[in-house]
Parts: sequence; structure tokens; C-alpha cells
Amino acid sequence: MDGAVILVVGVSHRTAPIEVRERFVADADALPTVLAHLSSRSELHGAILLSTCNRYEIIALASNGDTEAAFRAVREEIARHAGTVNAADLTQYLYEKSGDEAIAHVFRVASSLDSMVVGEPQILGQVKDACDMALAAGTLKGILGRCMSRAFAVAKRVRTETAIGIGSVSVSSVAVDLARRVFGELNDRVVLLLGAGEMAEAAAHSLGREARALRICNRSFDRAAALAGEMHASAIPWDELEQELITADVVIASTASRLPIVTREMVKRAMKVRKGRTLLFVDVALPRNVEPEIHRIDNVYVFNVDDLEHEVARGRSARHAEVEAAEKIVADELAQFVAWTRGLAVQPTVVAIRAKTRAVLFAELERSLAGRLKHLPEADRTALAQMMESVLNKLLHAPTRNLKVRAADHEDAGELAAAARLLFDLREAGPVEEEPDMPQVLESEDDERLPN
Repeated sequence: MDGAVILVVGVSHRTAPIEVRERFVADADALPTVLAHLSSRSELHGAILLSTCNRYEIIALASNGDTEAAFRAVREEIARHAGTVNAADLTQYLYEKSGDEAIAHVFRVASSLDSMVVGEPQILGQVKDACDMALAAGTLKGILGRCMSRAFAVAKRVRTETAIGIGSVSVSSVAVDLARRVFGELNDRVVLLLGAGEMAEAAAHSLGREARALRICNRSFDRAAALAGEMHASAIPWDELEQELITADVVIASTASRLPIVTREMVKRAMKVRKGRTLLFVDVALPRNVEPEIHRIDNVYVFNVDDLEHEVARGRSARHAEVEAAEKIVADELAQFVAWTRGLAVQPTVVAIRAKTRAVLFAELERSLAGRLKHLPEADRTALAQMMESVLNKLLHAPTRNLKVRAADHEDAGELAAAARLLFDLREAGPVEEEPDMPQVLESEDDERLPN
């Protein structure tokens, strides 16, 4: 573990506009291929790929602590996935973090502090899915696995110790808030959900029975019918979408289609029949489901996820105190995790000290038992061995404890380990055979899937 450095490279709603983020969207079946490419890079020792509608980032472990080489490798793989030959083309949109800053970023992402809608719960499930994929690909291991496991614990603390999830806590609920701001009360409006996945379900729950009519159109009619049954809505066959645009007032689009579902020509035909009635599209999909040019049609308004920032800011200001409390939790957990990782630097030395001291003590015991003490019965021999173990533990308790504590509290862990190896006349310490205890061991079933 000596020299292990966690790093993050990615794009998000904070650094790249929607037309750039669309370049990174890939079918779930393609993501293992990206992980395979990352796994083949000698500069990296493990990686996780987190891909959502608002971010695409790779969390990795630099081989031998060479962060520059690791950053370069990740940038190249990101460019490959985005279809850009020259990684420099993406530089202006990428963020790069390493060490403590990267770990803090991972904790904040899992806790939804870096989400567009702060407090939304969906991101934690997306992070867990990313970890499952990395586990299946064999790219989540060692300290990287411990970091992600810890991130889940941080998110759990944030959810249980703060009220950060009050108010609008999803992009879909913010979309509904926007519709309310445009039309006022929705009890005389028809709302069409285009798609029947998680985001559509969240929008339906946010609406409740507020709209005069709630209609759900999805490629899979069975899925639309199932959601409609739960929400007292109507399911619409996919081939009737254009007809639905004539009666709908609000369309919330969230399908997984890689191409636009609603076209300019389709809306122009519908608007001729609507006789000028306002039509609002809130497109929360990535890639976008609604052609942006539709916004140029009279009395038609199109908002995408980037346009929701104003609504999001309103909800964020209402949760300012909770965000501050959550940030304090992240800072506390970061300090504990960093202290633990610093302890890894001295762990091989601690193991070597114990091994050498034990070898010396038991060699002397064996020599005595083969000579002057050879007359002792087996019970006495066992008692002497137990006494030696007790002496070993008591003798090394203070120096090894002080070594670990000092390493956890300071950045000179490598120098401390070197000094201890010199004092005990040890050869260069080998790989870690055991890891120091991580404070506050995780208890949730979700976290047990990750390697310790």
C-alpha cells in the first residue's frame, strides 16, 4: 500500500454543458469495455467508472503512486470513450483530483453534496451500481475498495444525521416545480410523462394527483401500464405520442433513447391543432429526448437539465444549514480515512518488527528446551510458549502503537518507518500482510459487498 494514491478524473454538470456530456453517454453494455481498457493500463491499479446524466468520472488508484502517469492514462481512456482522438480537446471540461482532495470528492459525490440537486438519493444507488460493475470486472480492490466502502458509510451518516433531503430532492421533482412556476396550479393541466423509468416515477410521485390528468407514454406499454396503475394515470401506446402532444400542457421527457424522440416537425404539426395553447417540455434525459430547436416555435418552451439550475438554487438555499452540517461530516470522515491510509505506510514495518522479535524470542526458547530445559513436560513447555507470546505483546505494544499513532497524525509516515527499520535492523519491509483497523467499521448490508 505504500505510495498508493487515489485519483479522480471526469466531467460533470459543473464543468461541461449538456452537449459535451452527451458525448459520454453509453449503453450499460458498453461500460465493462471501458473498465477493461482501464484495467489493461499498467499506470493504474484498479478503477471505477461512474456514469450518470450529470457526470462521467473515473475513480482510480495510481500504480506506485505515479499520479502524473495515471492522470495521463485516464485522460486517454476518457478521450477514447468520447470519440476524441486528442485528449487535449477535452481538457477544458475535465476536473482532476488526487490524494485527500480525490477522497473528499468521492465522499461528497456519494453523499449527494456534488449533485445538481443537493440531497437527491439517486446518486448513492448509482455509485453502488458502479462499484458492482467494477467488482464484476475485477477492478475494485484494496484501498480503492475501502474508500468506496467508506463513502457509503459517509452517505449514510449524512442521510441520518442531517435533513439534507427536505424539499425537492430529485431532478424530476425540480422539473415538476418548474411546471408549477410556469402554469401556477396544475389541477387544470394535462401532464404527459415520456418514459416510465425511475425519473418518470419520481415525477409522478412529485405530482401526486395534482394534475387534471396524468398520462404515461413509453416504448414498453406494459411498463407504462404498470406505473399508470400505481399512480392513477393513463397509459398511452408509443405510436400515439404525436397525438398526445395536442392535448398535453406539460411534457416531462426521461427516456434512455440515444436519439431525440420529439422532433421539431412533430411539434409544429401539433401546435397547428392546439391553436396557440402553451406547451412546456422539461427534458431531463441525457442524451436529450427533445430537439432543442423546438424552443423556437411560438408558445413552446423547452428546458433541459442544465436549465433547471435556477430552480435547483432555490431549493439549495433552503437547505443551507443542512449542507453545512453534511460538509462537516465529510470533513470528519475524511480525516479518519486519511489517518488510516497513513497508517498503511508503517504497517509492513510493524509486521516486520513483530516477526523479527518473535523469531528471536522463540529461537532462544527452542534452544533452552533442547538443552537445560529438555526435562520439562509438555504442559510446562506450552506455558513457556504462552509466556513468550505475552512478553512479545507487552514489549512491542508501546512502540508499535506509537508508530501507528504518529503515522496517522503526521505526514512523515515513510520517514518514521525507515527510522524504525534502522533501529530494529530490519531489511526493507515487504508487502502489507495485514491492515490496521479502519475506525467505525461498516455495518450495512450494502457495504459488505466491497472488499476489505
